[in-house]
Amino acid sequence: MEAQSDNSTDKSLENLSNHTGEGVVVDIGTGDGRFVYNFARQNPNKFYIGIDANARVLEKISMKATRKPAKGGLANVLFLQAAVENLPEELNDTADEIHIHFPWGSLLRAVLKGDEEILRSLYRIAAPECILEIIIGIDPERDTAEIERLELPALSIEYLENVLCPKYEAAGFEVIEKGILNQSDWSKLETSWARKLQGNESRKVVYLIAQKTGA
Repeated sequence: MEAQSDNSTDKSLENLSNHTGEGVVVDIGTGDGRFVYNFARQNPNKFYIGIDANARVLEKISMKATRKPAKGGLANVLFLQAAVENLPEELNDTADEIHIHFPWGSLLRAVLKGDEEILRSLYRIAAPECILEIIIGIDPERDTAEIERLELPALSIEYLENVLCPKYEAAGFEVIEKGILNQSDWSKLETSWARKLQGNESRKVVYLIAQKTGA
C-alpha cells in the first residue's frame, strides 16, 4: 500500500476497514460491537476480537455471538473486557489488524496525543506488518467540555503530520496514509457511533493508517 501524495484532501473508505486475507482483527473500544459482528459475518476466514473497558456494553452482543449460527451466532468472534493499557498477554503478536474507531475519553486522549504506554501496548499485540487504523471525530463546539477536560490538541492534518505521526513512527508504526474522511462515508464503518454522528457538518473526522515495522 502506497502513501497518498496529498493528505490534505478528503478521502473515501477504499483503504479503510477493508483489508483482505485471513488473520486476526482486533477492535479496541468496540462499544456495542457492531463493527466486529458485522465484519465477522462478511469475512468468515478472519477471527475478530472486540475489546472494551466497559463490560456492560459487551453483554448483549456477546450473548448474540454465542448463539447457534441459525440464530445469529458466529464462531469467529470473541469479546473481551480490558483496558487498552492492560491488554491480555495472550494477544501478544497476534493482531494482523488493529482498529480504533471514534474513541472517547481516556482512549481518545491516548491515541490523539500518541501516549507512549498505549502505543507500546498496541505494538505488543501487533503481529509483524500489522495494520493499525485509527479514526477520530471531534466537534470543536459540541465537544468543548471533553476537549478541555482531556486537554486535547486541535485536530488538523498539520497536527497529524508534525506531531502525531512522528510519535507513532517512534513507537514502531510506519504511517502509510492519513487524511480527512468524507462525511458521506461515515456510515460505511459499520459502527453505531459513526451513524449517530452523521449530519453533523462541524465534526471533523481524520484517519491514520500505519503498519508495524520490525519483528
